[in-house]
Amino acid sequence: MSEQSSNDPFEDCELGPDAILGTRTFEDVLFTDETETPVNVLTGETPAHSQATVEEAKEFAASIDTGTPQIALPASVESQVETQSKPYTAAAFFHFKATGSLERHRAYHAAYESDAFAVDFEADYESGDLTITVERADES
Repeated sequence: MSEQSSNDPFEDCELGPDAILGTRTFEDVLFTDETETPVNVLTGETPAHSQATVEEAKEFAASIDTGTPQIALPASVESQVETQSKPYTAAAFFHFKATGSLERHRAYHAAYESDAFAVDFEADYESGDLTITVERADES
């Protein structure tokens, strides 16, 4: 591996930094009070395992001990039924389920890991919107 390429945080990415610089909002991607949950057809009620509040989801995401901030994403109704799991899951704030593509996921991850970029995000659990801002570190 050449020394020059090892300094490029985007070396293994399909997208370059220009694709993610600035502020972008991903709408309706977070767990909210409106997240779909299964309903028991016999009783018309939501099973106990699928009943959850945004506060619980946020606390769960915050409790995940990694070096990367986590957000609460909605779990599919199918997975809630099949695994009897909560209606949310936690993932890195740049996860492809939130950002819409694996290419963006990798680019945000590279920027977050690099000292050359300042990456910030805001998770609005009321609207379900995730806003990510990326700036070159020398401009922030």
